[in-house]
Amino acid sequence: MARTRSAPCQGADLHPSQTNAAAVDAATVCLIDQVRATYHLRPLRLNRDLQGVAIRQVNEMVRFNYFADNRPSGQTPASLIASTHYAAHAVSLSTGQNLGWATGVDATPASIVAAWMCSPPHREIMLSAEFHDVGVGVSSALPSSLERGRSGAIYAVEFGARWF
Repeated sequence: MARTRSAPCQGADLHPSQTNAAAVDAATVCLIDQVRATYHLRPLRLNRDLQGVAIRQVNEMVRFNYFADNRPSGQTPASLIASTHYAAHAVSLSTGQNLGWATGVDATPASIVAAWMCSPPHREIMLSAEFHDVGVGVSSALPSSLERGRSGAIYAVEFGARWF
C-alpha cells in the first residue's frame, strides 16, 4: 500500500450540530476520498439523490428510535435508492451503505471514518472500486435508545454506481 500525501480535510474534527451539517458532510466525503486515494481508487462524486436517502435514513432512525440498515417497514437501503431518480434509466445499479454513531469526542467525521476502516464490512464498502457516487447524512441527535443522556451523532453514507 502506497501512502499519498494530501491536505487535511476541513471540518474533520467538527462535532456535528444543526448548524454545521454541510461542513460535516463535506469532511466525511473528503476523509473517505483520502482513504480511497491511499488505495489508488478514484474519488467519489457527491450525488443529490444519494444525499437525500442518507439524510432521510438518519432522520428516520432518530424519529423511530432504531439503528439498523433496514427500516422497521422492511425497506432496504437498495430499495430506497432504487425508488429515487438516481436509478432512473439505469440498466444496472449497485449500492452500499455505512452507518455509524458515536458520542462525545468520537462523534467527529475523522473518528467515524477511522472506526469504519477498523470494521471489515464498512472498510470493504468504502474501498470498493465499484462505487462512483456518494451521499452523506448526519444528525446531531441520536435515537433515544443509544443516547442515554449523552450527546453525539449518527451518520449514514450511501454509496452507488449505475450503468446505462
